[in-house]
Amino acid sequence: MSVTETELRSAIDLDFSRYADLPIDPARLAEVFGAPIVEGDPARPEARTQLLTGLKAALGEARAKVREDLEADGKGVRAAQRLSTFFDAMIVALVDFGGLVYPASNPSSAERLTVAAVGGYGRGTLAPGSDIDLLFLFPYKSTAWSESVTEFVLYMLWDLGLKVGHGTRTVTESIRMARQDMTVRTALLEARFLCGEDSLFKDLQERFNKEVVAGTAPEFIASKLAERDSRHARIGTSRYLVEPHVKEGKGGQRDLQTLYWIGKYVYQTHAGGEALVEAGLLSRAENRLFRKCDDFLWAVRCHLHFITGRAEERLSFDLQPELARRLGYTRHPGLKAVERFMKHYFLVAKDVGDLTRIVCAALEERQQKKEARLNRLLRTFKVRRQEAAFLGDFYVENNRLRERDEGVFTRDPVNLIRVFQYAAEGSHAFHPDTVRLITKSLRLIGPDLQKDPEANRLFLSILCSGENTEVVLRQMNETGVLGKFLPEFGRIVAMMQFNMYHHFTVDEHLIRTIGTLATLESGRLSEDLPLCTDFMSEIPDKTVLYVALLLHDIAKGRVEDHSIAGARIARKVGPRLGLTAQQTETVAWLVEQHLTMSMTAQSRDLADRRTIMDFAKVVQTTERLKLLLIVTVCDIRAVGPGVWNGWKGQLLRTLYNETELILTGGHSKIARNERIARARAELSARLSDWPQEERESLLELHYPAYWLRTALEDQVRHAEFIRRTGDGTRPFAHEVTVRDFEAVTEISILTPDHPRLLALMAGACSATGANIVDAQIFTTTDGRALDTIVVSRAFEADADERRRAERVAALIEQALAGHVHLPDMLAKRREGPAKQDAFTIEPDVKIDNSLSDRFTVIEIACLDRIGLLYDLTRVIADLSLDIASAHIATFGERAVDTFYVTDLLGQKITAQARQKRIRRELVAIIEGAAADAAALAAS
Repeated sequence: MSVTETELRSAIDLDFSRYADLPIDPARLAEVFGAPIVEGDPARPEARTQLLTGLKAALGEARAKVREDLEADGKGVRAAQRLSTFFDAMIVALVDFGGLVYPASNPSSAERLTVAAVGGYGRGTLAPGSDIDLLFLFPYKSTAWSESVTEFVLYMLWDLGLKVGHGTRTVTESIRMARQDMTVRTALLEARFLCGEDSLFKDLQERFNKEVVAGTAPEFIASKLAERDSRHARIGTSRYLVEPHVKEGKGGQRDLQTLYWIGKYVYQTHAGGEALVEAGLLSRAENRLFRKCDDFLWAVRCHLHFITGRAEERLSFDLQPELARRLGYTRHPGLKAVERFMKHYFLVAKDVGDLTRIVCAALEERQQKKEARLNRLLRTFKVRRQEAAFLGDFYVENNRLRERDEGVFTRDPVNLIRVFQYAAEGSHAFHPDTVRLITKSLRLIGPDLQKDPEANRLFLSILCSGENTEVVLRQMNETGVLGKFLPEFGRIVAMMQFNMYHHFTVDEHLIRTIGTLATLESGRLSEDLPLCTDFMSEIPDKTVLYVALLLHDIAKGRVEDHSIAGARIARKVGPRLGLTAQQTETVAWLVEQHLTMSMTAQSRDLADRRTIMDFAKVVQTTERLKLLLIVTVCDIRAVGPGVWNGWKGQLLRTLYNETELILTGGHSKIARNERIARARAELSARLSDWPQEERESLLELHYPAYWLRTALEDQVRHAEFIRRTGDGTRPFAHEVTVRDFEAVTEISILTPDHPRLLALMAGACSATGANIVDAQIFTTTDGRALDTIVVSRAFEADADERRRAERVAALIEQALAGHVHLPDMLAKRREGPAKQDAFTIEPDVKIDNSLSDRFTVIEIACLDRIGLLYDLTRVIADLSLDIASAHIATFGERAVDTFYVTDLLGQKITAQARQKRIRRELVAIIEGAAADAAALAAS
């Protein structure tokens, strides 16, 4: 069939000017579609290629324009709408053009086609890397013509590099699938007509509302909320994760979209916050907040896609600084630009949570769901149905706290604290109207209420209320009451620390530490923390613990050291809360020293008597020692998943036990020679079944440092290990010990002493992905090295963990024999970007002779990376230093490695010139490797 150029031009709709706010000149898009027509037959392959080339260029121009405008005005919803508008115009034109490529020679009633946008695209908003979801709708069956046009459109979109989700169905098939599949139902809920036979689309909408939606609102709501809960469980149950998922995470876009869906489905009105206002589920002010949150999240998500060039939805550390820059955030004293941006993000996430809670609670109240469900924030409470019970100015109905009248807080502002105390005592949820009234009444919380003795008494009661404490404090925080009542806490609400160590915002971390303490007090952590559980039952005044944990990071985000500033805040807040002078001073001391025990345990040699003596001077009493241990454990456990492990617990127990002996007059009074003699005698007694000559030979193998630094059980294990190696002529022997409770694995090596042995061990671990947390190095009197490295556990099954350790040991043996080249292996592992690349930490090398009586202590703090310990130990060996022990601590991206060293004559390093050289060489290897890594990443 021959078609003239005039007929071709009149057959395709090129009036792109009808699209509002198209991010490209309409004439430009018309030109792209008009160009192939000029060539003649649109079905020719050359015409299709020409069209595809033009569309690729137009798509690039449109995206560039949207990106430029987004960076200029920061309006996320507008950017998403403009992208959607562009694809609307392009798809409509492609459908029209497809009709030219495959003309229907004798069209019948079956030759009808409707194209609709569904899913997220159906809402008229589209992120740069999002899928384009389309529904190709046929009247009662597809025909060769409709299939050809559909395939033409899809192949063009795929060839443009777009991700297209599509369905090709009749109206009846669509209705049947919507009944069976909630995902299809949700997609059709947001269907939007693009082009084609509009009567087909109207038929779909009418039947969808009558045959699918009608009478099924409770089922839909229950499904969407269950889907939300499942998504949160998969992505992360907290909205305050420091690398949030913008789309699927708690407090993210999907939570707002769930409200869209509920409003549209239940009330069969247009999508968006307006539907919820019309239904009375949100107020006008809450709807404005809804739109504000939506716009911010769209801006973040669009920027993410533009920066990465893909549909990246997680706001990872390496992307956060660039997002902050593009969104115009700047540095303030104590806070980086990225931290200010992330604080804004988490405040928005909190607002999304508030809106979700309000809508869901209101739906419960209206019994729109099959059965009432307790607010997710209070799901740990014990739910009980009950008749109305009155509590002062409040009453409880169906386990929901409600106010008697709207003047309850105006008459008595103390009620703003009292209502939470009732919630904590009775495990009550809040009625949504009460939450709204609390939020509206925040202006009543001023200096008078902050200083009110009764309000502070009630707050202290809430803080120490036990297992409900965490839930109620989080509710106080999310309603804004906690930050207003305690302004010092208000400063750190939604504050994010730009590091890989902390998994949550500062306020969420503080609340979680209190929850950990409450769980500890209940006895439910007795198996994991037997020592702390025992102490909790012995401590008569637990108030100081709860207050100290609430305040221990209260001064984060300030220029001054947060421990020192926090102690000062504690001395100010303590009396206000009603603490005695002694309680206040104890709280201030705990806040100031809350990192001391952790740092000492992880980065100091606990077998060195000076370490214990210095720590005992800080603690001074066994009562403080117990309190500090509990604060330290709760703090570490609340940092995030995987941070606490049995190895850290063992280090803290060792530090506690050794310090207690000092404070109670134990082994501090025993002379060094006497301690050595006692250790030798105890081991001799444990080896009583050995022949006398063999036992004495073993006892003579070790130098004094071994007896002072090694536990008896380890001495026995080493003795058996040495005995199994025979007469000492074997060039290499190893032993693997899997320690379940501590979640670590020990690899002990017995081999002729070698100045680079520890470096080779560190390199082998790095090459195999094993993370070293500690190392003990001993030399025997017959010239062998008895070295033990402790690595973090990687596998649940002991057999798997043992096999991995055996591979590490085998690699160490091969490296010693010169059969493998570790630098090459490490170079391969370092290829490609790593999370640490997003951070910069200036290397800090400290050399201290006051921390040990026998050793010089070198402490190195720097950015962690693969092979760091290998590089450091190699340089230390090159500097002719002998490492007695190494203590490896990693706090996210920050490594703190501590080495106890002497010169080759066993003396401390006292010469200033030599100390300067050591410091210079170590900094050089750190900075040099960092530069190499940056160059590799850039290439």
